[in-house]
Amino acid sequence: MTPTHYDVAIIGGGPGGYVAAIRAAQLGKKTVVIERAALGGICLNWGCIPTKALLKSAEVLRSAQKAKKYGVSVGDVGVDFPAVIGRSRQVAESLSKGVDFLMKKNKVDVIAGSARLLGDGQIQIDSEIQITADNIIIATGARPRPIPGVPFDGEVIISSKEAMNLAEIPKRLVIVGAGAIGVEFADFYAAMGSQVTLIEMLPQLLPVEDEEVSAELEKLFKRKKIKALTETRVENISSSNGQASIQVKTKKDEILTLEADKVLVAIGVQGNVEELGLETAGVVLEKGWIKTNNYMQTSASGIYAIGDVAGPPWLAHVASHEGITAVEHLAGLNVKPMRYDNVPGCTYCSPQVASIGLTEKAAREAGYELKIGKFPYRVSGKAMAAGETDGFTKLVFDAKYGELLGAHIIGAEATELIAEIGIARTLEVTHEAILETIHAHPTLAEMISEASGLALDRGIHL
Repeated sequence: MTPTHYDVAIIGGGPGGYVAAIRAAQLGKKTVVIERAALGGICLNWGCIPTKALLKSAEVLRSAQKAKKYGVSVGDVGVDFPAVIGRSRQVAESLSKGVDFLMKKNKVDVIAGSARLLGDGQIQIDSEIQITADNIIIATGARPRPIPGVPFDGEVIISSKEAMNLAEIPKRLVIVGAGAIGVEFADFYAAMGSQVTLIEMLPQLLPVEDEEVSAELEKLFKRKKIKALTETRVENISSSNGQASIQVKTKKDEILTLEADKVLVAIGVQGNVEELGLETAGVVLEKGWIKTNNYMQTSASGIYAIGDVAGPPWLAHVASHEGITAVEHLAGLNVKPMRYDNVPGCTYCSPQVASIGLTEKAAREAGYELKIGKFPYRVSGKAMAAGETDGFTKLVFDAKYGELLGAHIIGAEATELIAEIGIARTLEVTHEAILETIHAHPTLAEMISEASGLALDRGIHL
């Protein structure tokens, strides 16, 4: 029997794979997605979406706890933890079904199973199906990386997947790694009532963020009784009788032993590159990731790689953009190559953190003379009315030309506000252009205009 032939075969149905499939179908390509689990990938099923549902429950809980501050009486406030988890799973399942609908709507074939490249455009799916394709896009994603010598056991030493599906709230939770995943879970479980300790071997929480933002977050986390141990390295983790013992070395070379009901390891991810037949197909790896150019082409002709499996930044919105870039390139369109200097990074703890472009430190190290505008939430009328006065908006400009080099926001709705900065940087606006743009009042977005004014010594409300 002759294998079914496709114009485009996509291995993996996450935010890179399914978006690439839709774009390919729009361009008239006969397309198939091969997915061994649920459509939507880790992001939709076990990452971005369900964690945001959990954090919304934490936000509602905190709002109810301080309702009296707003003149509202709500009575006793408690947590139905299984219902919190259940809602999160329901949201994820609903969206996964939505992706399935999109595949049908766009006439994209979906084959359930694990794919293996056989070379020359041939793909084996499990042991039963073979297909061929003119172009192949690998979008297999990544998975949590364990601490060397300390494997996940799924019970006491857990990854983010188990952390969003626990049966009960842990009394004591230790989180190793204070990147976005670690910080979000720290905030969620602290709201649920856990005693949370964050361990980070680098000098600050959210190590990729601006130093002032990280310092502000650590201060606000301390207010929530989240303990943060920075410049601290895990020496050993052991578990016995459902409890964990964690030995750490602090920045003062002290050895501490922490006890916990659960240890969430959130130190990063590793690419899903095993058993794909990459060597057979001539696809080269670099440091565990599939090596690509800026059109997402691999070393093998006709094979592309997108999303987490192609290396950092490991963000769903990057994967989607890479998917569109790959498809438009293989279709022969005049597509712009991928750029990674204007990618927003968002962390959905409370307060939220969002950034784009260069940090102040990186800009100075690059040799720029800077103008900095920093406007606090506590001065914003909208923030005061909402009772959300923690945080600030910080804009980094090139002093010579007024170029907006970067933006760093910590505070309410930061992850929404950052989109304005992304568009501004794409359009290469200056601080003058931001000031000339009338921002509605009262809004949190006014802070962007105010910060621009402060950078030029023309601040009005501070």
